[in-house]
Amino acid sequence: MDEVRFPKPVFHGDTLHVESEVLELRESRSRPQNGIVVFVHRAINQRGEIVASCKRSALMLRKPG
Repeated sequence: MDEVRFPKPVFHGDTLHVESEVLELRESRSRPQNGIVVFVHRAINQRGEIVASCKRSALMLRKPG
């Protein structure tokens, strides 16, 4: 994880939901059957405020063919 942020507080009783967005796709140089996906994850409260966010990279198996 990278760029972890908590811009607003979370309180007891808040309702949270999480959104994930793919920022980047690229091939892995060392593993041609895999790719690297960069995500951003955001936690949002019931007022629509972002209360947490982070950026994450994952090595994933590429679609065959």
